[in-house]
Amino acid sequence: MPAEIRLSREMRLVDVTMIGVGAMIGAGIFILTGIAAGVAGPALLLVFLLNGFVAFLTAMAYAELGSAIQGAGGGYLWIKASLPDPSGFLSGWMDWFAHAVACSLYALGFGAYFREVLTVAGIPVPTVPLGSIETWLAVIACTVFAFINFRGASEAGKAGNVVTISKVAIIGSFIAVGLWVMVQRPGWQGSFTPFLTHGMGGVFAAMGLTFIAFEGYEIIAQTSEEVEDPRRNVPRAIFLSLFIVIPIYLLVAVVALGAVLPPAGITVTDYLGDAKEVALVAVADQFIVGGGIVILVGGLLSTVSALNATIYSSSRVAFAMARDRSFPAFVARVHKERATPHYAILFSTIIIIGMAIALPIEEVAAAASVMFLLLFGGVNVALIRLRRSHAELDRGFKVPFVPLTPLLAIACMLFIAVFMFFQYPLAWVAAGGWIVAGVGFYYGYSRTRERAFAERTAWMERIERKEYRVMVAVSNPAKMESLMEAAIVIARQHAGEIVVVGVVEVPEGQSLMSGRTQVRQLEPLLDRSVAYANERGISAHGVLKIARRVSQGILGTALEEECNFLLIGGPEAGSVLERLVASIVERVIQDAPHQVGVVYGDILPDKIRRVVIPVTKGANSTLAAELAPGFAAQFDVRVRALTVIPNDASVNEAEGMETNARKTLEDAHSDAELEVMRRREVKPGLVGALGSNDLVLIGAASTDPVAALLAETLPELIAKQGRGPLIIVRDVEAHRTGRFERFFSRTR
Repeated sequence: MPAEIRLSREMRLVDVTMIGVGAMIGAGIFILTGIAAGVAGPALLLVFLLNGFVAFLTAMAYAELGSAIQGAGGGYLWIKASLPDPSGFLSGWMDWFAHAVACSLYALGFGAYFREVLTVAGIPVPTVPLGSIETWLAVIACTVFAFINFRGASEAGKAGNVVTISKVAIIGSFIAVGLWVMVQRPGWQGSFTPFLTHGMGGVFAAMGLTFIAFEGYEIIAQTSEEVEDPRRNVPRAIFLSLFIVIPIYLLVAVVALGAVLPPAGITVTDYLGDAKEVALVAVADQFIVGGGIVILVGGLLSTVSALNATIYSSSRVAFAMARDRSFPAFVARVHKERATPHYAILFSTIIIIGMAIALPIEEVAAAASVMFLLLFGGVNVALIRLRRSHAELDRGFKVPFVPLTPLLAIACMLFIAVFMFFQYPLAWVAAGGWIVAGVGFYYGYSRTRERAFAERTAWMERIERKEYRVMVAVSNPAKMESLMEAAIVIARQHAGEIVVVGVVEVPEGQSLMSGRTQVRQLEPLLDRSVAYANERGISAHGVLKIARRVSQGILGTALEEECNFLLIGGPEAGSVLERLVASIVERVIQDAPHQVGVVYGDILPDKIRRVVIPVTKGANSTLAAELAPGFAAQFDVRVRALTVIPNDASVNEAEGMETNARKTLEDAHSDAELEVMRRREVKPGLVGALGSNDLVLIGAASTDPVAALLAETLPELIAKQGRGPLIIVRDVEAHRTGRFERFFSRTR
């Protein structure tokens, strides 16, 4: 078993606190302050205060869970571990979308700030078709930083601290100068009256709009694997970051409202609302000559760093879900040269650009906030469940008054989210549509693959623990010895044991107990099979199963017995009916989390002259090459590895086929010498090269079960025309590929 990989715990409390502060004092405060002032009026102060309170409630949940369960994944990990399907999938699905939409917000903010830079520099702002210059700049920025992420460039930890300190310094200077200006200007208090200009409705709408600016503390929980004493430092860092950020936000709001002299006939908040994402630039320009340029630098610095980080984070969420098989496996592919998840970056960038083009900046911010509100609500539910189901966890911090505190957090966030439905309907259309699409994607694609992957992971862990079981499905006494010979070889190769299963099929409408008579008829066959293995030194036991369908009975027993390899007998006839039966059985077992072998013909140990492996590429062929030495040793014969290349293949095609075959032998750690044959056609050429007493081990064809009804595959042709026994093997990994993966494997 490979050594466990752990990350060095080198992050101190100050380091991880800076991560949280840097994530929260980012593009949101620069972009959203003016917009929120226009929505809430002077009650912007109340907006930031209440949002800080709501954020604090959920921050407590992150502090408890992050101190108790250290590991990458954060909310996605906790929800998946504690709540029933599809909650885990949807939390990851929403997390991916939330980070992508947040990235759209930062991209649009970058476009707005860059436009101001052009204006300040006296460069004419060009008129562009199909949208505003800000939108096009956002698209360009997304594309550039997606390419940077593809190339593998990322912000180093020390550089990230420098950026954070720079942003805090700029904001601190803004606050200090602004407060000094306020003290010098009499009557500044009038900017705060009437306080609730737009009522509590404006407050709640602005809370939803700016909630995204308070979500950065979740990143602290993601770093828990690298933090010194995470049980103690993760909760501290979360609370410290909020205690630093919330007063800064309140002071920014005070300065933005109290230090500005708006044009005649317009209120301060209307002035800020009209300036929207560049409101702080307009405010700073009133303080001191060049103050707006400083804010522009801060805004560009914040949007650029946030843009790079959120493209990274959103693509990694997609990458992680693909590794769990929630997404197609190709999304988890890593570029050979750049070592980056290029497909995950591509799809995240498509969503980011799409949202930036489709929605105004307010709706983009609202859509991201809706997603984070729902996601954080799920984390609070997970807190309640894990407190009950895993009370033994060593928690460095415990949320007081559970379940009342998390329920209060859930109620607050649901209230804001529902209120936003009436204020920002487009945001809810985007968010709701994404959730509905996620439910459809989960039940249409992810559910079966997630479960199969989890079962396969458990199967691999059993192999590493040297717990190996070969299951043999017997029903025909004439095939028993051939199946058991093959099972004995595989069990011996892995120091494992054998499970012999016999399945009795009872039609629908009849009681399963009616199959007891047939069970008694199968018992002698199972007893003989078990004795056959025991006599050859292999531990074995039998299982008799009564089921509605033979295929389901076999597969269900294999899962119950935690088997690693399933052996069944192949149909002897080649009729369409036999093919239909074989196809249905294949369709059921191909999703099983274990390897499969189908035995054709009679395996007579004293008759076998050699073991032949027709070598191609792929996991199935590799499995055949891995098994071949065990059969050769059992029957004291040699292994012959061969590949057939058609005469009409081009030089490049022929070289590629030979290279693939050699790579298969290399992956299987086989020392067999590859024999390359040129023939007019592959199938007849291969069959003609086989002897009458060859045992053929061949990987299953990569063919759909339905397609197998219409065209004869190579293994079927060998089984029909070959004079020796044949074992077709299928590796579990080879048939985890769905239509998406096949398409991309053809087009890349």
